[in-house]
Amino acid sequence: MTEELVTQTVELPGGEVRVFQPRESAELLDDADVEWAPVLPYWSVLWRSGVALAHELDGMELDGLRVVELGCGLAVPSTVAARVGATVLATDASPEALHLVERNARLNDVELETAMVDWSEPDDLVQRAPFDAVLAADVLYERTSVGPLLSLLPLLAPEIWLADPGRDPCDEFLERAAGRWSVETRARGVVRIHRLRAI
Repeated sequence: MTEELVTQTVELPGGEVRVFQPRESAELLDDADVEWAPVLPYWSVLWRSGVALAHELDGMELDGLRVVELGCGLAVPSTVAARVGATVLATDASPEALHLVERNARLNDVELETAMVDWSEPDDLVQRAPFDAVLAADVLYERTSVGPLLSLLPLLAPEIWLADPGRDPCDEFLERAAGRWSVETRARGVVRIHRLRAI
């Protein structure tokens, strides 16, 4: 990656997490309306949903649990999950994102694995299941993602942690998930964190 990087710091009760991020993306703040989306690659933005999910995971006991993050982007939740003891697989469709995730893991002195995953062709990921939990932060920008995510999740884990700032596709996802998952929701600012458990 030849693009200029900057280091961002996410302050958490259990200690800061530092992330390399492309400078151009670092100049964008995720503080606009929920329908906002950047023209830059989604993965390169430090999303408030990822930060909120990291806060939720910080301090939890995840020793011995196998966790996978979908659409990890800069992978702040994955980094925190690894820091609190989980065995983590961070996945994204972008090889550039995964390269940066590996650098960010070293920067934070955590171990995690990465894999390139396209939800429309998830066979390799499904073969690695079952996981204990799936993490996903701000992955439902478009309604076309709802169906593939609903099909994939039951093949991966019995528990899902989904963070979203209230986008319409997430509401549709939760409505359609209701028959198969119990949903517990809590708010962290504008972000809602949905904890789904298989029924």
